[in-house]
Amino acid sequence: MTRRSVRRVPKRRVQDDGWRLPDALWAEMEPLLPPRPKHPLGCHNPRVPDRAAMDAIFFVLRTGCQWNALRETKLCSSSSAHRRFQEWTKAGVFEAFWRKGLLAYDGLRGIDWSWLALDGAMGKAPLGGGEKTGPNPTDRGKRGVKRSVLTDGRGVPLGTAIEGANRNDHKLMRSTLEAIPIRRPKPTRRHPQHLCLDKGFDYDEPRALAEEFGFTLHLRTRGEEIRARRQAKAKARRWVVERTHSWLNRFRSILIRWTKTPANYLALLHLACGIITWRHALPG
Repeated sequence: MTRRSVRRVPKRRVQDDGWRLPDALWAEMEPLLPPRPKHPLGCHNPRVPDRAAMDAIFFVLRTGCQWNALRETKLCSSSSAHRRFQEWTKAGVFEAFWRKGLLAYDGLRGIDWSWLALDGAMGKAPLGGGEKTGPNPTDRGKRGVKRSVLTDGRGVPLGTAIEGANRNDHKLMRSTLEAIPIRRPKPTRRHPQHLCLDKGFDYDEPRALAEEFGFTLHLRTRGEEIRARRQAKAKARRWVVERTHSWLNRFRSILIRWTKTPANYLALLHLACGIITWRHALPG
């Protein structure tokens, strides 16, 4: 009996399988990376490729796993991935990636500055103890984090800020508006910029901020949301920010904050915002 020869097909590395950064996004991020730092001794083991480190960082962002769990993925060692993440966070790579995506999105489709929406969402912070965390009033006082997001009319994130979960939404309004990484056009009478807020912003401070930044404010006061009924042909404007928070929750490192350092959590949030923005900017 003759033995059948089986042809072995080499394994191909899938780049866009939902767990690694897609090639199109890597092509936009790679030029933003800082130059390779010099080793103090002049010699060391071969450096892990930037692409492998970025795939590992994206895997942590996507799954919310601990850095040490990367050992089982064979993508990159946990120490190399975390060290590269720290280097790129310090260099502002992830915020630059988001800014570049906003500019590309604005050039392709145009940012919808006419109708903006802003709202906050709370997430867990099991490790606690870090800055910008606080007792979560919806989770029996356990430590949590709040993220505030400003979106355009299509739900693309334009600004974001973080604080403790016990911080009121309207207290993050200024920092969120000031965190827009690109130049915001000045509103005019012909081209006003409407800002939609929910009843959690029913205070004097948000009204003053809206006037200061030149927004036309749309704010449901307490009790009005319950009494008011949506008109048959009226278009909902504020729901887009709720959808954006849902998109962000799909990145498990954003939904549950495991990092103690606010800069690290904010860097992951910038990366997630950048990915969402580029998905709107890239054709197809």
